[in-house]
Parts: sequence; structure tokens; C-alpha cells
Amino acid sequence: MIQMVRSPKQFGSLIHNARVRHNLTQQALADLVGTGQKTKSRVENGHEGTKLETIFALIAALDLDMQLTPRRKGGPDMADIF
Repeated sequence: MIQMVRSPKQFGSLIHNARVRHNLTQQALADLVGTGQKTKSRVENGHEGTKLETIFALIAALDLDMQLTPRRKGGPDMADIF
């Protein structure tokens, strides 16, 4: 399943859902990534300012890939997708 992410809140939701699918607690995922549980919680809650290396570590720990594509113009509104 492919999901578009255009905000920290959307990214946090995606990470939360992937963590739950992997049956991991925030602390367990934080331990895998090498961050604190508080940092993990902030990511899931959509706070800005997360280090790029932390984002890549979360993506890898949850067996996800990141793909960047040009935005499509004239498609459905983002509010309709999320």
C-alpha cells in the first residue's frame, strides 16, 4: 500500500500504524532505532524538527521504503485522501 505524506502529522500517523502492525511498543521501536521513547512519541504526534537520520532509521526499522515523486496537479484534494 502506498501512502502520500506531506506533513509531519501524516508521517507520524504512518509510523504509528506501521509500528502497530509490527506489534511494537513505542519503547521497543525506540530501542531498535537508538532513540528515546519520548522522541518516538513526538514523531508519532507529528511534531516538527525530527532529525533526518531518525526518520530514515524509523523507516528502516519498520521495513518501509521512501519514494519521492513529483506532485500531481489537478488530482483529488489532500483532505479527501486523508
